[in-house]
Amino acid sequence: MASFSCSASDLTPLLGTGPANASALADFLCVRFDTIANKLSDTTYAIDNTYLLFSAYLVFAMQLGFAMLCAGSVRAKNTMNIMLTNVLDAAAGGLSYYLFGFAFAFGSPSNGFIGRHFFGLNDFPWHSGDYSFFLYQWAFAIAAAGITSGSIAERTQFVAYLIYSSFLTGFVYPVVSHWFWSPDGWASPSRADNFLFGSGAIDFAGSGVVHMVGGIAGLWGAFIEGPRIGRFDRSGRSVALRGHSASLVVLGSFLLWFGWYGFNPGSFLTIAKSYGNGGTYYGQWSAIGRTAVTTTLAGSTAALTTLFSKRLLVGHWNVLDVCNGLLGGFAAITSGCSVVEPWAAIVCGFVASWVLIGCNKLAEKLKYDDPLEAAQLHGGCGAWGLLFTGLFATTSYVDEVYPGQPGRPYGLFMGGGGKLLAAQVVQIVVILGWVTATMGPLFYVLHKLKLLRISRDDEVAGMDMTRHGGFAYAYRDEDDPSIGPSFMMEKVKPALESPKATPSTEV
Repeated sequence: MASFSCSASDLTPLLGTGPANASALADFLCVRFDTIANKLSDTTYAIDNTYLLFSAYLVFAMQLGFAMLCAGSVRAKNTMNIMLTNVLDAAAGGLSYYLFGFAFAFGSPSNGFIGRHFFGLNDFPWHSGDYSFFLYQWAFAIAAAGITSGSIAERTQFVAYLIYSSFLTGFVYPVVSHWFWSPDGWASPSRADNFLFGSGAIDFAGSGVVHMVGGIAGLWGAFIEGPRIGRFDRSGRSVALRGHSASLVVLGSFLLWFGWYGFNPGSFLTIAKSYGNGGTYYGQWSAIGRTAVTTTLAGSTAALTTLFSKRLLVGHWNVLDVCNGLLGGFAAITSGCSVVEPWAAIVCGFVASWVLIGCNKLAEKLKYDDPLEAAQLHGGCGAWGLLFTGLFATTSYVDEVYPGQPGRPYGLFMGGGGKLLAAQVVQIVVILGWVTATMGPLFYVLHKLKLLRISRDDEVAGMDMTRHGGFAYAYRDEDDPSIGPSFMMEKVKPALESPKATPSTEV
C-alpha cells in the first residue's frame, strides 16, 4: 500500500535527535510501517478471496435450482433422467473446465481470440487470479450447460448429454468468455486498447456469455431433435405437456433467485476497493449493493408483468409462467446490472417479460418444443439484456466499474451516443454465429450417428424406466415395475368372511 511506504532517509531529518539515534529510530519505525502495510495487504486479499468464494458457492447452489426447476417442469416418468443430467453437468464440466476451459477463457497473455496458458491449472495461481477465481468461473460454465439441458429434456440419449456438456464447458463457452471478459479479449471492455468502437461490449455477469450461449445451444439441440411425441397434434395445434410438480418449479426458482446474488454482485470479484481517495462510505461495496438491488427489481418487475399479462391473455393466474417471467428478468438484467440506475432495472424487467411471451408465441407458431422455455428465456431475454445495457448504461457507473478509460461510450438513452449499443449488437451477432457454428454441427452429427434422440418406445414409456432402472417416485413396491415379482412381498389381507359360529352345547 503506497500510503504506508516508508523511507528512513525521509524520517531522519524530522526526528530532531542525534544522527545515530535518529537513523536507528527511523529504521525501526519504517520496519513497523512495512509490517502494518503487509498485514493490511494480506487482509485485503483475504477479504476479496473470501467474498469471491462465497459468491462461487452461491452460483454453484444455482445447480440445485436448475435441477429442481427442470425436475418439476418435466413429466414424472423423466424425473430421474433430468436430475442425473444436472448432476453430470457439474461433474463433467468440472473436469473439462479444469483441463481446457479455464485456459481457453483466461489463459493470458493471449492473441485476443483464445487463451493459451493454465491448462490443468499449470503455473496457477498467479498475480491476477487465485483458485477462488477458477472456482467462480467453473460455476458459471456449468450454469451455461444446465441451461441447454432444459431445452432437450425428455427425449435425449444420456451419452449425448455427456458429449455436449463437456464440449460446451471445455471449448464453446470458454472462447466466448475470453472474447468478452478476459483483459486480452478482442471485445472486452477491460482491454486497454479496445478497438471495438472504443468501448468493448459490456456484459458484466453474462446475459450474452452465459445465457445466450446456453440458450442458443439448447435451441439447436431441440430444433435438430424435433418436438416431443404428442407436443403437437396431427393438425399442428399445440398440446400442453405439463410438468408434474409446480412445487419443485417454485423451489427451483427461489434457489435460482438466491444464487443470482452471487451471479451478479459476485462478478465484481473484489469488495474491499475504494472509489477515489478512500476514507468515505462509498466504494465498490456500494456498487455491489446497487447491483443486488437492480437484480431484484428487474426480476420482480418481470414476474408481476408476466402475472397480469398472462391473466389477460389466457384468463387465469399461472405460477409456472410467473416463475419463468421472474427468471427472464434476471437473465436480462445480468448484463447491465452494475452500470444502470435502479429505475432502469424496472424497465428492463418489464420488457423482458414481453420478450419471453413473444418468443414463446413464435416458438409455438414454428412448432418448436422446449420443455423449459430455455432458449426463449435465456436466449431471447439475454439478447434483450445486452441491448438494454447499450441503451441505459450511465457514464458514472461505467467509469467506476471499468476505470482507466475516461470519456468512454455509455448508454444511448443516457446521452452517451450509439457506440456502446453498436458493440452490444456485435456481441449478439458474434455469439449467435459462434454457438451456431460449433454446437449446431455437434448436435447434427450426434443425430446422424443416432446418438441424440431416444427411441419412440422409450420416450413413450419414459426414460426413468427404460434408461435408469426405475421411477423417481415409487410409493409402494408394486408401483415400481423394476422390482421383479420374486422380490415382492404380498400384503396379508384379512378374511372377507367371518368364521361360522359353532352350535352351542348348553341345555
